[in-house]
Amino acid sequence: MSRVDFLAARLEGLLPIGGGPDGTTRLPWTAEDEAAGRWFREQAAAAGLRVERDPAGNLWAVPDAPPPWWALGSHLDTVRQGGSYDGALGVAAAFEVAAGARVPVAVISFADEEGARFNTPTFGSRALSGSLDPSVLARLDVDGVSLADAMRSAGVDPAGLAAGSEWLSRLRGFVELHVDQTPELEQARRPVGIVRRLVARLRLRADLSGRAGHSGTTPPTERRDALAAAARLIVAAQDLVPEPPLVATASRIEVEPNALTTVPARARVWLDARAPEPEAVRSWRARLERVASEIADRTEVAITLSVESENAGSEFDPGLRERLTRLSGELGEPAREVECYAGHDAGVLAARVPAAMVLVRNPSGVSHSPEEAVDLEAAAFGVELLRRLVEEVAE
Repeated sequence: MSRVDFLAARLEGLLPIGGGPDGTTRLPWTAEDEAAGRWFREQAAAAGLRVERDPAGNLWAVPDAPPPWWALGSHLDTVRQGGSYDGALGVAAAFEVAAGARVPVAVISFADEEGARFNTPTFGSRALSGSLDPSVLARLDVDGVSLADAMRSAGVDPAGLAAGSEWLSRLRGFVELHVDQTPELEQARRPVGIVRRLVARLRLRADLSGRAGHSGTTPPTERRDALAAAARLIVAAQDLVPEPPLVATASRIEVEPNALTTVPARARVWLDARAPEPEAVRSWRARLERVASEIADRTEVAITLSVESENAGSEFDPGLRERLTRLSGELGEPAREVECYAGHDAGVLAARVPAAMVLVRNPSGVSHSPEEAVDLEAAAFGVELLRRLVEEVAE
C-alpha cells in the first residue's frame, strides 16, 4: 500500500469514535476518549511500541531504546461537534513515521488539548512542561463533575499530577503535524506549511449580574437586563478590534434563568482575543475593561472580567524550521513559513525542548467544524518530511 493508503487505514479505525451527523465529539476522560485510547494502543502494538501513561493522562508509545527520544504526536480529544482531523491526523501521522523511521521515535497523544469540557486547553502538555496550575482540578463541567473526579473515573490519579513534569527528560525534542485550520495552504496550493510561531492568546470570562423580572410588566426604566448588557459587551469586543492581525471572538454564552417570560438576571460570556504581539492583546483587554465599566454604569448590571487563560505566544526552534524548509525543498515542494493563531501542544513544549510544527493542506479551509477536511496526499508528504527530519536530527 502507498503511504496515503496506510494513513487512511490508520484513520479508518479512529474517525468513527465519537462521530455523528453533527460532527465529532470526543471529550477528555469519557467513554469516547477511552475508545480512542484503545485505538492508540492498537497502533502502538502494530508498530512495536510500548504504551505508557504519564501522571497527567498523556499516552506515550515508546520504542525499545533508552530515552531521551525524539517524539511526534498531537491529541485525540475534540471540541464539541468538531472536525475529524484536528489532532487525530497528527497522531496517525506520528505512528506512520515511527513505523518507517530508521531511528527510535516515540509517539505522544496529549490529554485534553482542546479544553472543551473543563476549559483547560493544552492540559496534558502544560502538565508535562511544568506550567499547569493545579487549581484547574477543581473546575466543573456542565454536569457539575470536577476535573479531578473525571480523571479518577478514567483511571488517572489527580494527586500525582505534579509528577507529570518529571517525564519531560525523556524527550530530545517534539514535532507536531496538524491539519491547517485556515485556507492559506489551499489557496497557495502548498502541501505543507512550517509554523514560525503561535501568536499571543487571551481568554476572558465576563460575569454579568442584573435582576430578574417579568418580561411584560417590568418597565424599561426598572430593568437590569444581564443579557442585554452582555450583548453590548460582545459588540464592543468586536468593535474594539482596530484591524487585523488582532481577532476577537465571543465564543460562548450562558444565561439565567433562561426563561421566555423573564428578564435575564445573570449572563456569562467567554471572549477570546489573539494577535501576533502580546501588547496588542493587552491593549484590547484594557480598552474592553473601560467599556465594560461604562456598560455597567449605564445598565446597572454588574460586570466582572476574569482571565481564564493567557499565553504570550511561542516561537518554534529556528534550527528545526530551517531543516524542515530545506528538506521540503529537497522533496520538490518548497514550504512557506506561516504564523498560527491556534494553541497547540507543540507550542507549550517549545518553551522547554526543541520543537517544531508542520501544517497540512485543508481543502475546506475550515476547522472545529464537520466541514474540516484534509488532503491525504499532502499529509503523506508531511509524513515523509517528518521522517527525514527525525532521522537527520537523531543521528
